[in-house]
Amino acid sequence: MHIALDGMPLNQQLTGVGHYTLELARALAAASANDQYEVVSPLSFVPLEEGNLNGELPNLRFVQAKVGVVSRHWWTVGLPRYVQKRSFDVFHGTNFEVPLWKKCATVLTIHDLSLLLHSHAHEQSRVRRARRRLPLMARAATMIVTPGESVRDEVIEHLKIPATQVVAIPEAARRVFHPMPPDATSETRRRLGLADEFLLYVGTIEPRKNLNKLVQSFVEIARARKGSLQLVLAGREGWLTEELFELVRQSGMNEAIKFTGYLCDDDLRALYNSCLAFIYPSFYEGFGLPPLEAMACGAPVIAGRIPSVEAVTGSAACLIDPDSVSDLAVNIRDLIDNERRRRELSTAGLKRAAEFSWERTAELTRAVYGEAMARFAKAK
Repeated sequence: MHIALDGMPLNQQLTGVGHYTLELARALAAASANDQYEVVSPLSFVPLEEGNLNGELPNLRFVQAKVGVVSRHWWTVGLPRYVQKRSFDVFHGTNFEVPLWKKCATVLTIHDLSLLLHSHAHEQSRVRRARRRLPLMARAATMIVTPGESVRDEVIEHLKIPATQVVAIPEAARRVFHPMPPDATSETRRRLGLADEFLLYVGTIEPRKNLNKLVQSFVEIARARKGSLQLVLAGREGWLTEELFELVRQSGMNEAIKFTGYLCDDDLRALYNSCLAFIYPSFYEGFGLPPLEAMACGAPVIAGRIPSVEAVTGSAACLIDPDSVSDLAVNIRDLIDNERRRRELSTAGLKRAAEFSWERTAELTRAVYGEAMARFAKAK
């Protein structure tokens, strides 16, 4: 097979979709040496911590396509022309987009339907675009991949896609996230100005992550507790953050609530390994990679009880009502005061995270490529 993947998620600092694209491409190439994989974008790729993109695997290439005055209109002109020129068997749109010109079979990953189902948590310009584009892309794709069964059900229901066309394929924590000795985390914590005891959140700072309720819970706990407990919010600033920042200012706990911004993987691994607990109170997710990364490092996890996260964490996390500040506060307080419970969750989390792998993700995705090719050939 000759497969192209959308490389545009690799044009900026990597977050969920970028990591998905990169890890999937590498796992696919490693698993099927006879196939050729090309990650293509009209823009330059961001420098990655892993080093040079090309050369790691002989059957995997990262290509910045040359574009002109017309072909710079990438999705409508440039990409369809490029796909036809390169004679790909499948184009995989890893970030909600596929070319509408049907030059080959297409696979579309829909990570979530947050823009449609929780529009209040997004900028309205992005919501309008999603309402216009996402149904169009879903209908155009030969096959659709979702990261879990809950999003698969949503795609079938809300986008009216036949169930046989949508496949749920779980993702995994990356290998960089693993347990490490406590002493190995001290330099990172010192550099970031963190206390010995802290709670951790990792992800984009945006409304659906429910950080307002996390801050309210933390303030309630910190005011009743002696010591220097901190709340660390790690991730780049997203959108509609004014209310959150104002809440932090009004709390009078600016020193105890730390925004680190975007962190490299080594720093994240150190924080996952040294936090008292990892807190992820999101009220909507397509999959929930940060809780899985935290569990892979041995962090005890508290997360919102929502279908996607529950499917990932199983019984290895403490699940709370994401709408309840008091439920979150009670469970955080109980966990940080109970070392035995933290150890139990840590052990359970390590076992649970080990059940997921990018090798399995690649295997299942490659099967979808085969099905897409068969359907495309039949439809000709």
